[in-house]
Amino acid sequence: MNWHSATEFFQMGGYGLYVWGSYGAALLFFGLETLWAKRRHARALEALQEETES
Repeated sequence: MNWHSATEFFQMGGYGLYVWGSYGAALLFFGLETLWAKRRHARALEALQEETES
């Protein structure tokens, strides 16, 4: 597909909202999953440390 302007590129032939919305949702959830994984990891380390101190 050839685009003659940035506007045509971002509109994606009328499907731009779906395409860019999907990319946005995926990036949001990748970011959230990264934060949640870091939090779970920190909690697991704390639990292990408490277990070894007992």
